[in-house]
Amino acid sequence: MVKELICIVCPRGCHLSVDIDNDYKVTGNLCPRGAEYGVKELTAPTRVVTSTVKVKGGVHKRLPVKTNTAIPKELNIKCMELLNDIEVEAPIKVGDVIVKNILDTGVDLIATRNM
Repeated sequence: MVKELICIVCPRGCHLSVDIDNDYKVTGNLCPRGAEYGVKELTAPTRVVTSTVKVKGGVHKRLPVKTNTAIPKELNIKCMELLNDIEVEAPIKVGDVIVKNILDTGVDLIATRNM
């Protein structure tokens, strides 16, 4: 079975073909990162979560945040639900950890704006 994907690692958007029956052999990639992406996307997909949380005492009412690395894709909705209940207090600096080890993934949720 062959799955068709578009690589999202860089702006090129290579059209990948991943042969699942042939040990996830990837073709169509213009760089090694595309091959790695093709295998990972079909075996253990991950995503960086970007969103906002409530902030008290800031210029704005919401603080932009993101996970500092990707988390398993199946945890994205759970992560977003968790963010609904988080409220931080200003001042906040870019890179401050808002939630350490979110959902026991070993990944931290960090601020992406000074507030």
